[in-house]
Amino acid sequence: MPVVSATALRKQYASQTVVDGLNLELQPGTCHGLLGPNGAGKTTTLKMLLGLIAPDGGDIHVLDLPVPSLARQARLRIGVVPQMDNLDPDFTVAENLLAYGRYFGLKDHDIRARIPALLEFAGLASRADAKIQTLSGGMKRRLTLARALINDPDVIFLDEPTTGLDPQARHVIWQGLRKLLSQGKTILLTTHFMDEAERLCDVLTVIDHGKVIAHGSPKELIATLIEPDVLEIFGEDSAAWQQAHANRLCDRHEQAGETLFCYTRQPDAAVHALKDVSGLRYLHRPANLEDVFLKLTGRELRD
Repeated sequence: MPVVSATALRKQYASQTVVDGLNLELQPGTCHGLLGPNGAGKTTTLKMLLGLIAPDGGDIHVLDLPVPSLARQARLRIGVVPQMDNLDPDFTVAENLLAYGRYFGLKDHDIRARIPALLEFAGLASRADAKIQTLSGGMKRRLTLARALINDPDVIFLDEPTTGLDPQARHVIWQGLRKLLSQGKTILLTTHFMDEAERLCDVLTVIDHGKVIAHGSPKELIATLIEPDVLEIFGEDSAAWQQAHANRLCDRHEQAGETLFCYTRQPDAAVHALKDVSGLRYLHRPANLEDVFLKLTGRELRD
C-alpha cells in the first residue's frame, strides 16, 4: 500500500495552472524522484503533500491520513529537508536539534538521547557544541538532514538536498540516504542533478507544466526514451560535419551552442566518420538520465 498517494492533484494561481491532474504514489522503503525544470510544479506539489497549501482538486493521503484535513498529524511522522538551510545561528549544533525536536512534542530527555546517534550519522559527532557560523556548507546540509530525522520519521521529503555542495559532501549525503533506505525509510527526492536521481531513485516521476510526462525506473526511462549511444561533437567544423553526416549517421541530433549531440543506435559509422577530422573533437558515451530529461523538457533555460 502506498505511503504517500496523490490522485488528480490540481493547483491554480490566478489564471495559471501550476499542477494539472498529477498522480503520484510512493511505495514503502523506496526512493521516489520528482524531477522537472524550474516552474514545473515540484515545490507546489511538495507543499500540497505536506498540507502547507490546499489543492484546488484531487485527493492526497499520507501515511493513511487525508491531507490537508489531517496534515498536522501526518507531519508528525514526516521529515523535511528544505532547499535552503534554516538552522538557527544563535544555537549550537546540538541546541538546533533539541529546539527542533520540541516542535514534535518530544520530551527533552528523549531528544537528548537521540542527538548522539544523529550527529554520528551526520559525521558531526565532534561538533555538538559548535556554533552554526563555524560550519561549512556541507556540514550545515548534513545537520539539516540529521534534524529532519529527530522525530524518527517514516517518510522524508528532500528538496534539492545537495545543491551547492562539493563532490565529497554530495557523496556523504548519498551514503546517508542509502543507509536510511536500508532501514526501511521512504524518501521523496527533488533534484536537478540527474546523476543523483540515477544513483538513488528506485522510481522517477518527471513533470513539466504541472503534468506527468514520464514515469518509471531510471533504467526503464533510459532504455525506452532515448537512443543508447551519444556522441558529443565539439569544434568549429561541427556545423559542417552536421550538414554532411548527421541526417545519415544519427537517429536524432541537436545543436546546443558549439556542441552537436548525435544520438544513435549504431555508433560505429558515426565514430568512423569523425576520426582524423581536423578541427573536431568528440566524446562517445552511453546515454544517461540527463539525455532523457533534456529530450523530454528541452534545452531552453528556465527561470
